[in-house]
Amino acid sequence: MRQQHMLIPTLRDDPAEAEAISHRLLLRAGYIRQLAAGIYTYLPLGLRVMKKIEAIIREEMEAIGAQELLMPAMQPAELWETSGRYGIYGPELIRLKDRHGRAFALGPTHEEVVTTLVAAEIHSHRKLPLTVYQIQTKFRDERRPRFGLMRGREFVMKDAYSFDPDWEGLDRTYRAMEEAYHRIFSRCGLDYRAVEADSGAIGGEGGSHEFMALAESGEDTIVSCAACSYAANLEKAEAASPEAADANGFQQTDAPSHAATPPERLHTPGMRTIAELTEQLGLSPRQLVKTLIYVADGRPVALLVRGDREANEVKLARQLGCESLELADAETTRQVTGAPVGFAGPVGLTIPILADLEAAAMAEAVTGANEADYHLSGVRPGVHFALEAVGDFRNAGESDPCPRCGGRLVFRRGIEMGHVFKLGTKYSRALGALYTDEDGRRREMIMGCYGIGVSRLLAAIAEQHAGESGLRWPAAVAPFRVHLLVVAPRDETQRAAADQLYGRLLALGLDVLLDDREERPGVKFKDADLIGLPVRIVIGRGAADGLVEWRTSGEPEAETIPLPEALERAARL
Repeated sequence: MRQQHMLIPTLRDDPAEAEAISHRLLLRAGYIRQLAAGIYTYLPLGLRVMKKIEAIIREEMEAIGAQELLMPAMQPAELWETSGRYGIYGPELIRLKDRHGRAFALGPTHEEVVTTLVAAEIHSHRKLPLTVYQIQTKFRDERRPRFGLMRGREFVMKDAYSFDPDWEGLDRTYRAMEEAYHRIFSRCGLDYRAVEADSGAIGGEGGSHEFMALAESGEDTIVSCAACSYAANLEKAEAASPEAADANGFQQTDAPSHAATPPERLHTPGMRTIAELTEQLGLSPRQLVKTLIYVADGRPVALLVRGDREANEVKLARQLGCESLELADAETTRQVTGAPVGFAGPVGLTIPILADLEAAAMAEAVTGANEADYHLSGVRPGVHFALEAVGDFRNAGESDPCPRCGGRLVFRRGIEMGHVFKLGTKYSRALGALYTDEDGRRREMIMGCYGIGVSRLLAAIAEQHAGESGLRWPAAVAPFRVHLLVVAPRDETQRAAADQLYGRLLALGLDVLLDDREERPGVKFKDADLIGLPVRIVIGRGAADGLVEWRTSGEPEAETIPLPEALERAARL
């Protein structure tokens, strides 16, 4: 491809709206352009990278027997209502109506559609197992699109779905898909981790794993053990806690003991936060218990966590089995506790109280008093108030003991690139995906689903392969393999050498971008740095002597070599 006629609008300065390195460089190097918040056009270079990524995905999907299809992006709302997800997905689901008033949604995922398809077409065990996949544009009305392609409202995704006759079959399919994902991300040149994860709105009856690209700009936290192979995202991560060991067998009477010494009231005017309490009362956060009021499917509940810990709402929602969970607003908090935000406590509450293991294990604690400007000291869990449930309801902390081996947990930032789920019968039961087994009995298919954010993968690769002056694409996904620059296109010797080399490189089957523009050399070199192709060949004054400059991405200096040697090196590529 000749660069003179190609749409590559590079930018000299960093766009003000770009926060992440990948976002900044993809804009500056002319790979993408924003149309609206979270909605991007893929320019020719960006689309070429996407097609390279998609080709790798297709090869690995076909290698494990997955069949490609393409399903509609516009989905009838009644399918989502049947599965029970129409309300669960919330405002991120983009909803619309056609001219006849029929409700639809723009698909962020396709479990309902594919299950309905398979339910209508597959009826016998002889047709199972089956795995299908597609690469398609998805839609999600993100509250806050950010970091360019990493969190968008319109994005490209590979989503695959498996149907097996039993759980053993699903286990085999799941392992095969995991191995395919490892090959895909390795071929794309990524440093990544596979971690245990929560299933979220996708749901299901089995486990799930996320594949995370390591990057400081990542929005997810990867929790891993420094001593063993344990790894999970922060939503799923557990931590051993010596202080909470006794709480696993926590016992309490049906009602608080009236014979216990009552808590002592502390006057704490204006002290609403843990920081204010610890500073003014001279306490450690580990001596305090936070009482958080939530609204779960419309009913208020309280969660207790130690003062130095953060609540994990995913774990809490899983315990409660609720579809929606959010922190109570100030008015709801006042109605439930009788006090403003910052003074809630468990003593005297009439709503269900759940406690994290560490909070439940405390001999006594300082809590809110459910009265403005007052706290209580000497509060004893299970004695001064009853607990409905005790469990792991907090985020793991850095340097906490590993739940597997007791080693030290470490935190890293990551970008979620893929997620695999064991769905079980969640969708096949709701949407009637049944098959007849060898004995003539009707059974529910056992499902799995497997996603890769293709456009997010483009951003993750750019994030990990960014240099000081531009991108450095791995050869497998680079938009072109070779960047051929002519310093002075009007010089007949240089132009002839460039045309000759360009033709021979194309004959070798290489993707080549020929910069034949009438631009200053400095502009060409800066653009080449931004674009970041694996190999750069420069034809300049040395062309008269049959010499060119060869530079491999990441190398600080170029080599001057004879033109035939450049062809030999290119052939080895």
